[in-house]
Amino acid sequence: MTESILRHDWSLPEIKALFDLPFNDLMFQAQTVHRQNFDPNSVQISSLLSIKTGACPEDCSYCPQSSKYDTGLEKERLLPLEEVRQAAVNAKMNGATRFCMGAAWRNPTDRNLQNVIEMISVVKDLGMETCVTLGMLTKQQTQRLKQAGLDYYNHNLDTSPEYYKDVITTRTYQDRLDTLKHVQEENINVCCGGIVGMGEGETDRAGLLQQLANMSKHPESVPINLLVQVKNTPLFGTETLDPLVFVRTIAVARIMMPESAVRLSAGRNEMSDELQAMCFLAGANSIFYGEKLLTTPNPVENKDMELFARLGIKPQALKQAQKSAA
Repeated sequence: MTESILRHDWSLPEIKALFDLPFNDLMFQAQTVHRQNFDPNSVQISSLLSIKTGACPEDCSYCPQSSKYDTGLEKERLLPLEEVRQAAVNAKMNGATRFCMGAAWRNPTDRNLQNVIEMISVVKDLGMETCVTLGMLTKQQTQRLKQAGLDYYNHNLDTSPEYYKDVITTRTYQDRLDTLKHVQEENINVCCGGIVGMGEGETDRAGLLQQLANMSKHPESVPINLLVQVKNTPLFGTETLDPLVFVRTIAVARIMMPESAVRLSAGRNEMSDELQAMCFLAGANSIFYGEKLLTTPNPVENKDMELFARLGIKPQALKQAQKSAA
């Protein structure tokens, strides 16, 4: 039986060897690790709301919110506080235990940050966990978010350091690592993962997981996104990733970061029920829930609940989720 050991010294050859295992052996190993650390039939549910959409100055090649690409997305101002509160109420009623808020900024101004802090307070008053993704943060801004009681901060690495420059040029990999360092230093839970299916190679997928698992502390939440192709973005038309490669990525992430929640994130709208079931078997134990992930489609809540019922999976209770975030 595979022992669940927290490691921070993974080498690329070791990771590639996991990817190269016979599929059944990899799945068995991932499921074994998963059962050592989690209820195998429980999934944590998060809901994601775009609180400020469009006109982002970054040039992330996958993102319809970039001002560099004409994707037909309307620029919107920061949502009013009451609209955010109502969205959180609806998410809680539909079974979400964590409410995530995303703003299309390179980095927030102090004034914008104060507005977000008020949103965090409103969501926490509902008894939900809070998560925000706002771009790069200074140390002082991170301290303010900690004081506001923020539970999670999302800041993805996206891909390997080597492939990163082919996807984004307006901020460096080190910029991302610096923000993550600020977040960890303030003892805010880190939500950090990446995107696969962007034309990267297997070495890049291994390199992304190496960066995540070799952090001084594993991210508490690891979202694995499958590229959602949006017309007029540079990555539109990229060759579709083999679904079994996606499952392998989930499984390797589970083995390397045994105590982290591995989230099945963007791309689920294009996934069959069977593919999602295989991802849960590979160790995914968290999803984003709701009809939209910021600006791209996501399965509706009822469809997710129907799939859970067919698989015998139960949504994680709020108290469980809060305990895991503590």
